[in-house]
Amino acid sequence: MLLDGRRGLVFFLILMLAGCGLDKPAPVPVPVPSPSPAGPSPSAPVLESEPAVIPGAARPGVLPIVIQHGPRAAKRVALTFDADMTDAMIARLKRGEVKSYANLRLLKILENRRVPATFFVTGQWAEQYPEVTRRIAGNPLFEIANHSYEHAAFTGDCYNLPRVAPAGMTEDVAKTFRVLEPFGGRQTRYFRFPGLCHDAAARKALAPLGVTIIDGDVVSGDPFARGPSPVVNAVLDQVKPGSIVIMHVTEANAQYTDDALPAILAGLKRKNLQPVTLSALLG
Repeated sequence: MLLDGRRGLVFFLILMLAGCGLDKPAPVPVPVPSPSPAGPSPSAPVLESEPAVIPGAARPGVLPIVIQHGPRAAKRVALTFDADMTDAMIARLKRGEVKSYANLRLLKILENRRVPATFFVTGQWAEQYPEVTRRIAGNPLFEIANHSYEHAAFTGDCYNLPRVAPAGMTEDVAKTFRVLEPFGGRQTRYFRFPGLCHDAAARKALAPLGVTIIDGDVVSGDPFARGPSPVVNAVLDQVKPGSIVIMHVTEANAQYTDDALPAILAGLKRKNLQPVTLSALLG
């Protein structure tokens, strides 16, 4: 019994001396994680970029707003060019009565001078002139908008245009978006009614498509002009900061627009007005 007591005392003293740091054990190393490979770890959240906002896009189902002009504060204007095409125009082309409804000289002036512009294109014009439409879509200074499929009227008594049936209005515009989309480029959800003719029923028909309706406050009158001067005067007499100018790229129906364009651009410069795309004007 005494021997066992002495052994216990010796063991107790050894433990006490070890606790006093005479033979302090080395600290246990803490493992350091190795550097992660480049890029996020499999469990890290990946932030997706937000989808690009399409100019003119509105919430589907809401009655589209109608825009006449942009902000008046900034000295900027939007030059817009309608590309009309009706069944009757196609028939005249086939019979050889007209040469072209695509004003390539006008397009070249815009390209050479690097002038931004917005083209309101009908579906039938894009189908008739796919190469020209691709040329427009391929220019980063140009953007494409919707001008209906066959340039038929959405109301009665609209410049003697044939009329779209009320039940077909939504599909007419939707079909045009489908025609234009494959051309790429700067697509928009802007829409301009043929002849600027619209009423509450026509606007309601377009509500499901999520569009913004564009009229304009400067009508050039180029389809009815008998020379370039009336077109130049009509634009420069009416234009002001924020204006949306309506012209045409349909050569046979607006044959003096290309002749008028250089003088119009010079006049805008004198007025210190900068041409921009419609989306840039409207912000």
